[in-house]
Amino acid sequence: MCRSESDGFELPDLEHLRPYAVWIVLALGIVFLLMTSFYTVQAESQGVVLRFGRFIKTVDPGLRFKLPLGIDQVEIVPVRRQLKQEFGFGTAGASNPTQYSDEQKEERNMVTGDLNTASVEWVIQYRIQEPQLYLFKVREPGRTLRDLSESVMRTVVGDRTVDEVITIGRQEIEVEALTELQELVNRYELGLGIDQVQLKNVNPPGPVQPSFNEVNQAQQEREQMINEANGEYNKVVPRARGEAEQKVQAAEGYATKRVNEAEGDVARFNAVLTEYLKAPEVTKQRLYIETMRQVVPSLGKKIILDDGAKQVLPLLPLTGGSVQ
Repeated sequence: MCRSESDGFELPDLEHLRPYAVWIVLALGIVFLLMTSFYTVQAESQGVVLRFGRFIKTVDPGLRFKLPLGIDQVEIVPVRRQLKQEFGFGTAGASNPTQYSDEQKEERNMVTGDLNTASVEWVIQYRIQEPQLYLFKVREPGRTLRDLSESVMRTVVGDRTVDEVITIGRQEIEVEALTELQELVNRYELGLGIDQVQLKNVNPPGPVQPSFNEVNQAQQEREQMINEANGEYNKVVPRARGEAEQKVQAAEGYATKRVNEAEGDVARFNAVLTEYLKAPEVTKQRLYIETMRQVVPSLGKKIILDDGAKQVLPLLPLTGGSVQ
């Protein structure tokens, strides 16, 4: 132990470690090299390896090796994460620095094709498909994407009337904006893929919004009344047609029945006539007998007397009945 002359403090004697100093420094250097030679790429990302600032390769998730001492540098890009940008509004707590801007009011105010104004809020969802292009082809690709999206949306909205933008044309605007934005992204080689363009709140300007709501409500009531009228028409007209068809079929059935009965009567008459022509007397007698068989039972109680009978009264009861 060695003592300090000023305060009498004794310092440890390190003379015995001097032969091992080189090995200690070498071991620390090796540990430092190992610590700077390995890195991890997360499951939803890819690593872009740069050697002295020049692109070398793209690596998949996992534990990877690189040259130490700053020779190789790695940029981690979340290629499997869906990112989004919001226009005209902003969601708190965003991790993407370009998710929304500070000029939200200017973004959502647009001029439509009929020279009206509309307040349009929308969202785009996208993914990084080519990390090399995303990192090195265009400076600030996120802000470039915002500018392209705003330009496309203003162009698409400017080709339509305010009624189409606010009501019936929303889906067409989303589809057309998605197609045109993807074409521009490919032309500028941003390395991005646009998944969706979605309109959020689309409203008329504040001063005219109450009047627009009244017009919209009137149109909805008109459509409702038309639908109710069509429903009543579809209910009454088929029923009337069914009743008419039923009556027509009943009349046709009755006509067919009458025709068949008439044809049967004619056939029966012709058959009787044929027999009558063969034996007129026999036929007359047969017809008479058959007719009497049908008529007599319906006459009630009857007594039939011979024309030559003289004394009728003693033979008849006086309590009722009729005599022929």
